[in-house]
This record gives sequence, C-alpha cells and structure tokens, in this order.
Amino acid sequence: MSHRTLRKYKTLRRATYGWALDSGGFSEVSQFGEWRTIPREYVAAVARYDAEIGSLHWAAPQDWMCEPEVIHGGGPGRFAGTGLSVAEHQARTVASFLQLCELWPAYSSEQCPFMPALQGWAPGDYWRCADLYDKAGVRLEDYPVVGLGSVCRRQGTPAITRLIGELTPWIAVHGFGMKKTGLAAAGHRLTSADSMAWSSGARRTSIRLPGHPHGNCANCLPYATSWRQQLLAHLEAANARGHQEDLFAGRAA
Repeated sequence: MSHRTLRKYKTLRRATYGWALDSGGFSEVSQFGEWRTIPREYVAAVARYDAEIGSLHWAAPQDWMCEPEVIHGGGPGRFAGTGLSVAEHQARTVASFLQLCELWPAYSSEQCPFMPALQGWAPGDYWRCADLYDKAGVRLEDYPVVGLGSVCRRQGTPAITRLIGELTPWIAVHGFGMKKTGLAAAGHRLTSADSMAWSSGARRTSIRLPGHPHGNCANCLPYATSWRQQLLAHLEAANARGHQEDLFAGRAA
C-alpha cells in the first residue's frame, strides 16, 4: 500500500493479513523534484498505520530514485527533475533511513518498521550505496528485507538480473515495481516484490469482471486474486524451464 493513498483516509480498517507500506517516493520526487512530505509527518503517519491497521511488516524509507528522468526531468511523464547526482540521491536515501529510525521512538513504542533501500542506476552504484550504509553502521544482512529501487523500467535486463543474483546470497531483497518479465527472470531469488501492474492494467483497459457493477476492476479483490493466480502460474512455468546462472557472477565494479 502507498502512503499517498492511505493518508487520504480518516478511518482505516484493520488488516486481515500482513502488508508493507510504500512511501510513494517515485510519485512525489518525480512530480516535485524533491520530498515535500517532511520526515516527522511521514513517521507520524506510519505510526498511525501501524497502530490502526496493524500487521505492518515493514515500511519503505523516503528514498530518492535514480532514474535519469527523475534526476534530469522531462520524459513522457514530464518529470520535474532534481538536478542532483546519483551519488547525492544515494546519500539522501541513506540519510532518510537513519533519520526515520531515529525519529520512530518519539511516535511509537513498537519495533521500528523502516527498512533500508538500495538506490542506483549502474550496477556498481548499488554496491556503493551499500557501502554508505556500512559506513553508517547499518548491517544490511541483519534486516529481513532490503528494498531494491530504480529497477522497474529495466527489470528484465541481464544487468539487473545479474545484480539481483549478486545481492541475494548476501541480503534478502524486495524488488520495487517488479513486473512479469523481471519476476520470470529473477523472482526466484527475491524475498518479496510489489507491482501496480494489475491495477494499472485494469484501469487502462477498463477491464470489468462479469457481474461487477464498478467502472473497472482496478481496485477489485476478485480481479486482483485472479491476476495473482495467473502470475504465479507464469512464474511456475518459468521456474520449471530453469534459469541460466551467470558463471562469472561477482561484485559489480
């Protein structure tokens, strides 16, 4: 679930199953070229979700994506652009995680839910981001999951598949925005992943299951369940075919 969606509701339902919170960073940073949600506001919201909804497994930090259009602006979405470097985005991502963890005890006595996130663009960038966490005293291998960002638009490429293969023997990875192509190539190595593909697909095509009264099924549990079953069948077939491992895998330069 996205913070940008949940923050609109005054009343929240209790969760019946475990869930994770996305900070909505791509939408906010690409739209404004910066974070306009201040850290204390985000922490207070996460504490509220944790208390009112319950069963929160983890929450993403206010990380800074590293796609070229997010940094330089323009593109099909007419992104604002931050004008910063990949290295600065990485430094701000790590700083955000540290700040959110520091603020958490002032808002809740529960265990801190924020997870680290790795950001970068070239494969070697992600290792440099990992080094920033290490220098800050954060052992990524101690966390139940570490987010992997800025991979959505190139998740099926050999470089990203190899990167995931290099990271996963060391840390548990959550893939942000992983769609069918990326999951077929590297899903067997991920601890978890998320995607809005099912929702956006239903919204764009106005798909509506027989007998459903709403305009489309973009927020429909039966449709989501059916989409999930089809995806799992696709991944099972991909796993049955096997995966070509990289004989020369190693830490990227």
